[in-house]
Amino acid sequence: MSVEVAAAAQSTASEEFHASQVTTISAAHAVHDTYTSFLPALLPVFIERLALSNTQAGLLTVFREAPSLFQPLIGHLADRTNLRTLVILTPAVSATVMSLLGLAPVYFLLILMLLVVGLSSATLHAVAPVIAGRFSGKSLGRGMGFWMVGGELGRTLGPVVIVSAIQFLGLNRTPWLMLGGWLASALLFIRLRNVEMQTSVPTALPWRQALRVMRPLLIPLVGISLARAFVLSALTTYLPIFLTQEGSALWFAGVSLSVLEIAGVAGALFGGSWSDRVGRRRIIFLSLLITPLTMFVFLAVGGWARFPLLLLLGFSALSTTPVFMALVQESYPENRSLANGVYMALSFTVTSLAAVTLGAFSDFFGMRQAFVLSAVIALLGLPVLAALPMVRK
Repeated sequence: MSVEVAAAAQSTASEEFHASQVTTISAAHAVHDTYTSFLPALLPVFIERLALSNTQAGLLTVFREAPSLFQPLIGHLADRTNLRTLVILTPAVSATVMSLLGLAPVYFLLILMLLVVGLSSATLHAVAPVIAGRFSGKSLGRGMGFWMVGGELGRTLGPVVIVSAIQFLGLNRTPWLMLGGWLASALLFIRLRNVEMQTSVPTALPWRQALRVMRPLLIPLVGISLARAFVLSALTTYLPIFLTQEGSALWFAGVSLSVLEIAGVAGALFGGSWSDRVGRRRIIFLSLLITPLTMFVFLAVGGWARFPLLLLLGFSALSTTPVFMALVQESYPENRSLANGVYMALSFTVTSLAAVTLGAFSDFFGMRQAFVLSAVIALLGLPVLAALPMVRK
């Protein structure tokens, strides 16, 4: 099997979809993101224990994602050396730190721990999607859909796992959860120990030239990402806070976040696969239109009636991430890792800006008003879509 895997990874011209290899990488993504998704469900706990404002709570997400700024460098290194060991270790490292997060006695220590998790996460997300893309052949959207399914499954399980652990074990016993991450790294080592994970190709451009070539696509893509980042931050970061502030129990808030992410699993797979058939632009357009309109309806109802709307929100809002990743990788096949790293770093920047802005806005005007604002801004991404250039063939 290892010979087959290595051959598949090294053949950039292959048009086949290697389901077993793509699924292995997606499974690692699922385990890793299960742990990193503990944070949104823990934010109400930290607000209460450490007397944090909504802005301070939102900044924790920023610190977790800050090392994403290093993803272009990590991607550049992946184009030139084998980062297999680092990729294999990422589930164990992230699981260990996230499982200890509830024991942190002060805000500053939370920041340091989340920076470590962020560096681990940046390594995985800069390199592994490109490897999955090479195993996907011509079905790049499908491959990125598989990759995102792993992430969405992790983000679905994470809130349920952590709120259940707190409920039945107590916050002080959550370190036991780290064992799952170490087991995942061990299994990943067994499956990928003989796989060449270097992502470079002989025709790779120098990084300065590559960045100039990427500019026409990345500029409008960042504009679209910024427009959708506000509604994504509202849903994936502030949803538990919004629900608890409106009177819901912590377990209800955690389950609601999982419902959103469950729908995101289907949305990611559908969006990536169908963008291979109907085009990337159409999927992005539908998401930018449906998500904010559904958000307005979500805010107008209450209680259990919100669950079906959360399913639609998760499906539509999270369907475009694999589409963006496929668009970036297929547009710049000479420097896939660098292009993916640059896009992920820019995505972090706009997501962090949105998260902090939305948190500060909610401190002054209320969380409900912040959710309304996020939906309005999402609609502004529609005219920017017209500036997106056609994919290079």
